[in-house]
Amino acid sequence: MVQAVFQTLSDTLAGGDSVKLSSFGSFQLRDKTGRVGRNPKTGEEVPIDPRRVLVFKPSQVLKDQIDKALSKKS
Repeated sequence: MVQAVFQTLSDTLAGGDSVKLSSFGSFQLRDKTGRVGRNPKTGEEVPIDPRRVLVFKPSQVLKDQIDKALSKKS
């Protein structure tokens, strides 16, 4: 069942749609533009191609639960 949920999540994101899980958060695809990066070892400039990245934004409910759990540990 877990595998089926992950497969559905992957298929939906691959299709370009966002996925929102109530009380958990949302997954979205973002387009990043190309830019010039730098090799930290040599200082050489390296072009970074445009790409799509997956972004997770936690819901306020999840953030509150994490904050509550962390405050109990302190």
